[in-house]
Amino acid sequence: MMFWLNLLGYQLVWFLLVSGAGEGHLVWPLLAGVLFVVSQLATATHVRREMRLLITALLIGAVVDGMAAATGWLRYASPSPACPPGGAPVWILMLWACFATTINRSLSVLRERRWLGALLGGLGAPMAYLAAARGWGAVQLSLWPGAAWIAASWALALPWLLFVNRDDTRHDRARLA
Repeated sequence: MMFWLNLLGYQLVWFLLVSGAGEGHLVWPLLAGVLFVVSQLATATHVRREMRLLITALLIGAVVDGMAAATGWLRYASPSPACPPGGAPVWILMLWACFATTINRSLSVLRERRWLGALLGGLGAPMAYLAAARGWGAVQLSLWPGAAWIAASWALALPWLLFVNRDDTRHDRARLA
């Protein structure tokens, strides 16, 4: 059940944030994102791992989308507020935070398959950005270098999130042995 709630909840928040960014109305979509993340943290089995994922995803998002914004490879329909100013918009960072909650739920099948995470990240992320661009006007991106940057970044980011999510107890036991 948590699988489906997470999958459908993430998709709903993605739609709300992307359409809200395209229309310039982000208050309710951002609130929905916060509520989604809080609900996922409240039901998490390993809150420490979830928090580590969340923080890592926000840092990766700030670099990936911040770099894309700073270079002009991507232009966001609602670029502010941004973190840092001129960097990744808050709504895109909220998407990264919401995405982090999928790692242990709807994307748990990737846990031991980082290579598949790289493949899915490299293919899926540019398609999501293109959908946001063409469907809702939330972002403008060039195929080169914008979509290429997103593909390469996500091909590295998703496996890194899977690595950060590793089971600490198993990792610690292996180190002690």
